[in-house]
Amino acid sequence: MDDDHRGWRPCVLAAAVFAVCMAGTTLPTPLYGLYQEKFGFSELTVTVVYAVYAFGVIGVLLLAGNASDAVGRRPVLLAGLACATASAVCFLCATGLGWLYTGRLLSGLSAGLFTGAATAYVMELAPSGGASRATFVATAANMGGLGCGPLLAGLLAQYAPWPLYLPFVVHLVLVAGSAAVLLWLPETVRELRPLSTVRPQRPGLPAQVRSVFGPAAIAAFVGFALFGVFTSVSPAFLAQSLDVHDRAVVGLIVALAFFASTAGQLAVGRIGVGRSLPLGCAVLLAGLALLAGALWWDLLPLVVLSALVGGAGQGLAFRGALSAVAGAAPPDQRAAVISTLFVVAYTGISVPVIGVGVLSGPMGLEGAGLVFIACMAVLVTAAGAYLLRRPVPAAT
Repeated sequence: MDDDHRGWRPCVLAAAVFAVCMAGTTLPTPLYGLYQEKFGFSELTVTVVYAVYAFGVIGVLLLAGNASDAVGRRPVLLAGLACATASAVCFLCATGLGWLYTGRLLSGLSAGLFTGAATAYVMELAPSGGASRATFVATAANMGGLGCGPLLAGLLAQYAPWPLYLPFVVHLVLVAGSAAVLLWLPETVRELRPLSTVRPQRPGLPAQVRSVFGPAAIAAFVGFALFGVFTSVSPAFLAQSLDVHDRAVVGLIVALAFFASTAGQLAVGRIGVGRSLPLGCAVLLAGLALLAGALWWDLLPLVVLSALVGGAGQGLAFRGALSAVAGAAPPDQRAAVISTLFVVAYTGISVPVIGVGVLSGPMGLEGAGLVFIACMAVLVTAAGAYLLRRPVPAAT
């Protein structure tokens, strides 16, 4: 047993580093209301500040998503931690909107550098025969880290001094510890090449993938859009419509969606990809319906339920979508196809969220949210109906 624990130690430590970086990307979520009070900007600006993060992720995925295959996992992850450090410093120094935009962009760059490289690193550090467990560890680190960000910031902002500063100071300490751990861990890429050999990854969609990719991409888009709305505008809705000003509660509600996504992704192994994609669409639709009910009747329990149900649906749909398109893609084009899926998913985190911000001016936050839900419901219903007629045969 002790030997087994020692064998898993590098994998778990790499996962902890992964979680620390991803936590930094959602750390500002419960703090947006405080920034609005400090700088006096609108709800539209909140959504744009949030969405800048997605543009950073997409840029890295397209330009340097395969960099760690050439220069090694550790240099890319250290660069990601450097971006996370610079992002935290921007929030600490924020005296205006420019700092927030820059901080969010750097946060997106850090997530983009980590998304592929850290997942591969965690799996490569696992003991022989532990691929399935390592996938669980990587999934839990990614979504668990995203959930821990708003939870940590909410607790510190509510119960500790300096709410706009202490969360980022704590994160800087965690990042410093993560850098030390990375320097201790071994490199897993054996044949290193210079950075000059890295080429931008062009999104690719071979003919045999297209019938699977369409509905899978729609499901991923809707799931990420739901997360985008939860993490950008739910704090304002909770404060304005439900009179919930406890930042720890706000952080917990947002965190629940990410934790539920982890559970949904883990369930795919038992359910199977063929069933998890249409089931994920159905659960996403239920989550959207619960969110609509929360907006219409101003009920906090429905907000919590929509976080849990919508998060689980996102996890089912996204892991199912990823497995389906990867299974349908030719081996020599698999990376390009997966990159295309991630670009669609992160577009979902940004464009609809900005749309909600634009509509919140003339329609109010609740009206804008209901329009968003109606549009996403149409998309996910169409995708689910298509998948029921043409099930996806793919390995998990």
